[in-house]
Amino acid sequence: MAKRTGLTVEGIRFYEKAGILRPPTRTAGRHRLYSRAELKRLSFVCRARRLGFSLDDIRALLALADNTGERSCADAHRLRAKHLEEVRDKISDLTKTEKALRRMVASCAEGTLPECPLIETLSGYQRTLDPAGG
Repeated sequence: MAKRTGLTVEGIRFYEKAGILRPPTRTAGRHRLYSRAELKRLSFVCRARRLGFSLDDIRALLALADNTGERSCADAHRLRAKHLEEVRDKISDLTKTEKALRRMVASCAEGTLPECPLIETLSGYQRTLDPAGG
């Protein structure tokens, strides 16, 4: 299962403990046995995680998939739309962060200044020049 999904054994156990995977059946030697359905479910989880869905969202999507008679494309659409908005917000935040970091790096003059503007900015210290020297 770990090889097929790219997860570690600990990662698989995490999803078992989180209730996303059912506890597997075991052999007489206590080895875990997973069904094709569990492999499919875990592959779904891995793809959803790569797309940035939270565990709660994945649980909701799996609940929709598990209840085929009650499955609602509208419910899945709402989850996707919510997630898309979250991704757009993150992109906006990352763009702002990138611009701020670019300005800070440019102000460092490649490390040739006596004091580091990047460290001063991150620490919140704003050096003021006192004409009297104090």
